[in-house]
Amino acid sequence: MGSAANRLMAAGGQPGAVSIPRIGPNAILRVAEVLAGEPETATRVFERAGLASYLDDPPEGMVDEREVSTLHQALRETLGIERARALSHEAGTRTADYLLAHRIPRPAQALMKHLPRPLGARLLMRAMQGHAWTFAGSGVFQTFPGRPHRLRILGCPICHGAQASEPLCDYYAASFERLFRVLIDPRARIVETACEAQGDASCTFEVRPG
Repeated sequence: MGSAANRLMAAGGQPGAVSIPRIGPNAILRVAEVLAGEPETATRVFERAGLASYLDDPPEGMVDEREVSTLHQALRETLGIERARALSHEAGTRTADYLLAHRIPRPAQALMKHLPRPLGARLLMRAMQGHAWTFAGSGVFQTFPGRPHRLRILGCPICHGAQASEPLCDYYAASFERLFRVLIDPRARIVETACEAQGDASCTFEVRPG
């Protein structure tokens, strides 16, 4: 089936309809999880994003990526960038833990852990590339093996439409870091070296040794 037909089906089969970019729900679910101990704060953030219904009825499948962008923007606007970044970081770590527990097959994890680190890292990045549609939505995810390895998102949903003097994509940085630490190198660090919110062409992350 051609790509045009696929887009039409994704949009509900209506002539002229355009497919809505979608993303996995973890970027919403884990934020709600992190804020679970502060119900009033959670309500303020999710109401500001227009997603209050998700607190009682969490999404079970792919969501409109605009909801992810709006929620993380609401987090920053409601709580300030510093606290929002910390909460986003925790949500990203929890997302990686969820993936390790439920989405990445145990044999694949064992293989990555036992391969020489450069080979394991390449295998992990290849797997991330293959599943980028689940976390980058309409954005383009790219990997660049090397010293250091680099990961890049063009059209990043987390910071879409934001302007800041510092990187904002802690959700992705924390998720990537957890995966690399568990599967490749327990001392690995992920550093966001460029961010679209700062006016850069992409959100770029470096994998650095501890």
